[in-house]
Amino acid sequence: MGARLAAARPPGNALGIIYLTGDLGAGKTTFARGFLNGCGVSGPVKSPTYTLVEMYETPAVSVIHLDLYRMLDPEELDPLGLRELARPGYLWLVEWPEQGTGRLPPPDLVVSLSGGLTGHDINVIGASALGESWLSGVENQPSGT
Repeated sequence: MGARLAAARPPGNALGIIYLTGDLGAGKTTFARGFLNGCGVSGPVKSPTYTLVEMYETPAVSVIHLDLYRMLDPEELDPLGLRELARPGYLWLVEWPEQGTGRLPPPDLVVSLSGGLTGHDINVIGASALGESWLSGVENQPSGT
C-alpha cells in the first residue's frame, strides 16, 4: 500500500504531509519502507526511532521520515530545523504525530494502521485538498499497481 500511495502522488512539488498512526507493531515503519521504495529509494530504510529523523533524496521529492515515539515534549522538534523543510519539494512521513502536536504541519493524508491475528488493516483519509486528490489517484490506479 505504501508503494501504491507513492505512485499516486499528485504531480507538482507541493509539500506533502502524511501522518502514520497506530499502536506499536501496527506496521507504520513497514508502510514507510514501502512508500520510500515506491519513491525510488533502493537502499536500506532505517527506522528513525532513535535519530527521530531520516532524510531520503529521490528523483521527484525529498522525503523526511520522522518517528516521534520517544519524544517527551513537542518542543523537542524545534532544534531539528524541520521548519526549513516544510516547503515545496518535500514530503513528510510522520510516525506518532500526536507526540508533535502543535509543532507539525497539518496532514494531507492520515494513514491509520492496525495489526491483528489475520493481518493488518489500513485506513487512509484525505485531510486536505491535496490529500483528496492523492486518494483519487490511488483509486484510479490499475489493479496490481
